[in-house]
Amino acid sequence: MSSIAARARPSGAAGLFGILLMVWATSGCSGLPDKPTRATMYDFGPGPLATQPSTRQAPLPPLALDDVATSGGALDNMAVLYRLGYADAQQLRPYSQARWSMPPAQLVRQRLREQLGLRRAVFSAGSSVALNRSQNAVLPLLLRLDLEEFSHLFTAPDTSVGLIRLRATLLEITPAGEKLVGQRNIVVQRPASSSDAPGGVRALTAATDAAIEELDQWLQQTPAR
Repeated sequence: MSSIAARARPSGAAGLFGILLMVWATSGCSGLPDKPTRATMYDFGPGPLATQPSTRQAPLPPLALDDVATSGGALDNMAVLYRLGYADAQQLRPYSQARWSMPPAQLVRQRLREQLGLRRAVFSAGSSVALNRSQNAVLPLLLRLDLEEFSHLFTAPDTSVGLIRLRATLLEITPAGEKLVGQRNIVVQRPASSSDAPGGVRALTAATDAAIEELDQWLQQTPAR
């Protein structure tokens, strides 16, 4: 009997090990690290979905549009940023699971070109200079923009706005160099419908469109040369 029992022990141990292995395979795997969640990508939407109806309004003078500049740092990447204005307004924080499809300055420039281009020809700064010099024509005015603020600002834990601040500089290109035509600071905020990244994105989109509308009105008031 003792020899039989001795031979039975390893078999029993192997069976116990097999049971433990099955338990680990079915439940122990839950302890492995989760697959990283990919951040949601946002932009300002598809823009106009149909050709704008023609009007009897005369087209506006052509405009050269420079790249939109930033002060560097946070606005040069694709993070969707927010501020807790009621706690620490000086700190910019990124949403961990939200990203713009391109840096904010590029998004603003793209939207600006779409909107201004509805009633005027809009050129890139470099290409407009080359085109007009080759044709011995008068150069269009040059618009430069500095994007100084672009964030989802919380004034209270449940109250927030999309905030954009731009400085627009309008220049005339002359043989002697650049001549200042005018400058304007634009600050626009629009309420957010929710206190999260999607709410901030919608509010920033609305604030950007309103800022472009204000900029367009200012450009139209510029005396024709």
